[in-house]
Amino acid sequence: EVQLVESGGGSVQSGGSLRLSCAVSRYTYSRYSMGWFRQAPGKEREGVASISSYYAATIYAASVKGRFTISRDNGENTLYLQMNALKPDDTAMYYCASTRGNSYPSLNGADFAYWGQGTQVTVSS
Repeated sequence: EVQLVESGGGSVQSGGSLRLSCAVSRYTYSRYSMGWFRQAPGKEREGVASISSYYAATIYAASVKGRFTISRDNGENTLYLQMNALKPDDTAMYYCASTRGNSYPSLNGADFAYWGQGTQVTVSS
């Protein structure tokens, strides 16, 4: 069974930075695309960033492009999300996710089969 465990969330002031990590228990981790999603109270889940398998192609939601950077360490089976210039609108529970067999990046949650438990990010003004 694939397990994903996020860490790195917390509370910061507007303009601050956080780095989220996601440890993946899957020996074929490098073959599959990964993504970060977020959900704020009363809002739908939103795809934030995604990264492909071997060639690390990335895509971002318009709301975070230029501020967030997704990356992966295939040797350590870890996914990262560097978040800079954080805004109060970035406050949400953040989830990492893995596809079951896709290698291309996607912001569509339906493309992902495995999910972590989430880590809370709170940005105060």
